[in-house]
Amino acid sequence: MNDPMPAVEATDTSAANTPAAEAEPVFDVTRRATELAVLDALRAVVDPELGMDVVELALIRQIIVGPESSEIKMVLTTPFCPYAGSMVQQIKDQAESVLEHPVKVTLLAERWDPRDAGLMW
Repeated sequence: MNDPMPAVEATDTSAANTPAAEAEPVFDVTRRATELAVLDALRAVVDPELGMDVVELALIRQIIVGPESSEIKMVLTTPFCPYAGSMVQQIKDQAESVLEHPVKVTLLAERWDPRDAGLMW
């Protein structure tokens, strides 16, 4: 007897063969551990006017870890903070002590809001 339906070859449709599966993972555990180590080191940098560290004040907005250089984006508590230069240098030094490569600290133009740090005055 002749089968009216032609045989269909099975194809492998598993995700392992897709280009997206071969790309880097969405969450890099090593990179996140490094970011947390940098944040921990930045706790040593204290805003002299408020007596709180830059992490606790939520001044650090982003840490971008690269293989040869990294960047930390931050805001200041006031636009013309007299301690800005000192704090930027301390942040750079603390981050470089963890990462062991050059770190660029970028000051963002956005305003700091004490509510970001959980402070209500």
